[in-house]
Amino acid sequence: MAGRVKARRLELNLTQAELAKKSGMPLATYRKFEQSGIIAFAKLLQVAFALDALDDFDALFSQRRYLSTEDVLNEGKKRERARHNG
Repeated sequence: MAGRVKARRLELNLTQAELAKKSGMPLATYRKFEQSGIIAFAKLLQVAFALDALDDFDALFSQRRYLSTEDVLNEGKKRERARHNG
């Protein structure tokens, strides 16, 4: 993730300091992210907003992945909560 963010930053010809400022975070926090890949989700959203990439998060959990053709066929069936006999 950090590598892709860095690539986008460079495409936009932004320095780390400029992107940190646009993202509303200290430069040290942004540098740590690029070096380690570790960042709080809220901060990542701030970076995405600054890079005009917030729409990329819309697709994050939007599509269901199927493990088998049976999963596809059962897609329309209503799931019910399991009942416990007890």
